[in-house]
Amino acid sequence: MAKFNNNVYAKTYNDPESYDELLARLRSSFHNGKTRSVQFRIKQLKSLLRMYIDRNDEILEALRMDMRKSTLEGYMYEIDLMKNDIRETIKNLSSWSKPHWLNPNWLTIADRGYILKVPYGVVLVIGTWNYPFQLTLVPVAGAIAAGNCVVIKPSEISSYSASKIAELIPQYLDPECYAVVNGGSFETDLLLDHRFDYIFYTGSIGIGRKIHAKANKHLTPVTLELGGKSPVFIDDTVDYAITAKRILWGKCMNMGQTCVAPDYILCTQKVASKLIPHFPAIMHEWYGDNWKAVPDLARIVNKKHFNRVANLIKTASGSIIMGGEMDESDLWIKPTIIVGVNPQDQIMNEEVFGPVLPIMILEESEDCGLEEAIQFINSRPWNPLCLYCFSLSNHVRNQLQDRTQTGNMAFNDTIVQFVIDELPFGGVGSSGMGSYHGKYTFDTFTHERPVVLRDFSFLGDKVGLIRYPPYNKYKINFLSFMLWHWKKFNIFYFDYVPHFICFVMGLLSIVIFDWVYGEGAIAFNLYNAFTNQSTRFM
Repeated sequence: MAKFNNNVYAKTYNDPESYDELLARLRSSFHNGKTRSVQFRIKQLKSLLRMYIDRNDEILEALRMDMRKSTLEGYMYEIDLMKNDIRETIKNLSSWSKPHWLNPNWLTIADRGYILKVPYGVVLVIGTWNYPFQLTLVPVAGAIAAGNCVVIKPSEISSYSASKIAELIPQYLDPECYAVVNGGSFETDLLLDHRFDYIFYTGSIGIGRKIHAKANKHLTPVTLELGGKSPVFIDDTVDYAITAKRILWGKCMNMGQTCVAPDYILCTQKVASKLIPHFPAIMHEWYGDNWKAVPDLARIVNKKHFNRVANLIKTASGSIIMGGEMDESDLWIKPTIIVGVNPQDQIMNEEVFGPVLPIMILEESEDCGLEEAIQFINSRPWNPLCLYCFSLSNHVRNQLQDRTQTGNMAFNDTIVQFVIDELPFGGVGSSGMGSYHGKYTFDTFTHERPVVLRDFSFLGDKVGLIRYPPYNKYKINFLSFMLWHWKKFNIFYFDYVPHFICFVMGLLSIVIFDWVYGEGAIAFNLYNAFTNQSTRFM
């Protein structure tokens, strides 16, 4: 397999001049049309797919070094997701990229309208640390598929993964079109001082606000995939054992360091008393007696995040009914459940992003606390990225769907909505803007350019003659009527006009031929047959 020679491009960008050079190179490639060909894009995507396959073990090792991520989680939730996403993109890219032609109508009879799927240009993808490959390279694949040149900025927090991305990308992707910039906030700020044609960011709300402000300087469109507390509402219609298992699975994945992890539970005391006993039993079933020793539980990414999560536990009101043990030297926090937290607690006012699950008790009521839960969710100063509900009631489902604002929802499970490519994934309000996954990633990095094509035919000009000066009341009324009411007269789409014309021409030719050579015999016979038949029924 041929690989690119990355020696020339494996350099550190740490000053404004080097960024100018980098962006000039990529912008030149874009303006020269290098990335416009669908065949070129597919070639790059196939090469990226080969990278996932060839360097599978190196990627898994980088994930293990960063946060002791297990082999299963590294493969299933990083590599496998990236491979499946890119295979689906390769399979459909030719059809996604085709222009969309509009159906003609009576108002646009002289026009041919279509929508071109064109790339934005040079785009910036800023990744995050908790899933450092998947959350960085899935957007990159979509940007490549759309025909953009891409600057990739991995998170410096997952340093081993960031270094591996910087090492591998120049070997598998064309370095004239795609580049990796490593570094911290200083390098990110330098990048954002430059003009990009699109910015895609995954990470925290605070940094998302700063990136949005920087993008405004150049009026650059952005997609922000941010965090936000994801509530779980549970009523008394559920299977408690299955509910506990599915919530714990979502919470323990990557040690809770997942933007779509369940953040807190809302339920009544009656529900909590039936749910809570299942948690320790399930954890024992999965991890035995020594949870710290099993390879299936990751670690907190660094001491800063460890201290933040530890402080959330220490300052929370309520009772710890599971976990609570910590080891800073090993960045280990035992999966913890706290019952009876208050809305004022710090743990209820910032995203947990760790293996801690607070439970807030609702008042007993006929609706099992549903109304109180909705009021609480809507009173928070942020929009949840996800809303999870465990209930068999259609009424509960409809109420939560209709009366809350969340990025996405899942009923009777957690996190599964993230892995379905046919569903767009994204936040709303403070949890983000824009969406991606599957075709939605391609659409995110694609500008839909509308085009109208009109020729210089005599008929085309005569049809539009009424728009030219001098203007009068008749012209104004006619144009106003046509612009507003034309759809009422659009009885059929012009897709069928050729068939209709052929039918009419064929019918006319028969009548003319019969009239000239058959002296009207066919028409006469049809007339007699019709009148005689009609007479029988009179």
